[in-house]
Amino acid sequence: MKPMGPLPPEFASQAGSLTIGGRSADEWVADHGSPVFVYDPSIVAARVARFRAAMPGIDLHYAMKANPLPAFLAAVSPLMDGLDVASAGELATALRVKPAGAISFAGPGKRDDELTAAITAGATLNVESEGEATRALAIGDALGITPRLAVRVNPDIELRGSGMKMGGRASPFGVDAERAAALIRRIVAAGADWRGLHIFAGSQALDTAAIVETQAATLALAARLTEEAGAMPPLVNLGGGFGVPYFSGDTPVDVERIGAALAAGIAESPLRTRHAIELGRWLVAEAGVYLTRVVDRKESRGETFLVVDGGLHHQLAASGNFGTVVRRNYPLAVADRIGALADDVVSVVGCLCTPLDRLGDRVALPRADVGDVIAVFLAGAYGATASPGGFLGHAPAGEVVA
Repeated sequence: MKPMGPLPPEFASQAGSLTIGGRSADEWVADHGSPVFVYDPSIVAARVARFRAAMPGIDLHYAMKANPLPAFLAAVSPLMDGLDVASAGELATALRVKPAGAISFAGPGKRDDELTAAITAGATLNVESEGEATRALAIGDALGITPRLAVRVNPDIELRGSGMKMGGRASPFGVDAERAAALIRRIVAAGADWRGLHIFAGSQALDTAAIVETQAATLALAARLTEEAGAMPPLVNLGGGFGVPYFSGDTPVDVERIGAALAAGIAESPLRTRHAIELGRWLVAEAGVYLTRVVDRKESRGETFLVVDGGLHHQLAASGNFGTVVRRNYPLAVADRIGALADDVVSVVGCLCTPLDRLGDRVALPRADVGDVIAVFLAGAYGATASPGGFLGHAPAGEVVA
């Protein structure tokens, strides 16, 4: 038997039939079919409220790559001060729910048509290189529009314990810290609308002390670059990196401790500007549940397999094939037996013709049979759009907002 991660608190407190947004999992499946992702915006609202209480005065930006479903975005975007996008497609979606002045566009490899779309709309471009800045300035000149430009910095620090390290090394992301001030001076001299700094050191960190340490170093870096460039940034985006507990032994970050340390750091900083934190999974991961129905229960050489009608083509991360080195189990449940005795050791496998399609590896669950619904938690971030939906030609999963 292998352990599973902890259920999100809103679901861990339930017993019997799993409810999402006030309706049972069976009702969601009956109305929308299986497999289906169900997203509850009230859980996002609770995360936002906690953030606001812990970090008053700090802008909250949503990194919409975590979950860009238009209906979900429409539900949660009013809670956010800004949206951070990473493609022209995301930009177009974001513009339906937020004014361009509240949207920033990051990511390497922006095409000229994407730069044009952002400049025309009036969104902020977080430029990732000197070459990208040159192209953006030229496009602005050709359009007769002053581009809104910020500089994404590849910091000389990394976020310890982060799932994806985005600093302290050679990187396709951002301008190396030692070259950033020169680029800022050039952008200001060119007459662009200078919008500030975007400094992102890592993601999916559960080490509260490491986040506090990294934010302090980020504030110091922003102050240093401001002094070297001679240009006060209107906004310093401190990145995010707050993780969520996916696996056994994971513990949540202490947001209140982070907020207290950040407030003290800002009070001591020479910068007099706005600060933002950009979060994706911490806001939305726990708000989503992937529901998939058992289509077969089989025994093979002493092991029991629950074969479901979903799989990694919908929920790649839960299969262990999205950024994890050692496969570990996301939290799972039999949807109508929350809290029941887990007396059956099974592997939950998908419908694809590959041994990689395994959503639960020898996990303890209450007995489930054909027709039962399995719930895969933490499906609100990097689920449907981060999975190989076209693999083997299966139909996409439904997505519904509670």
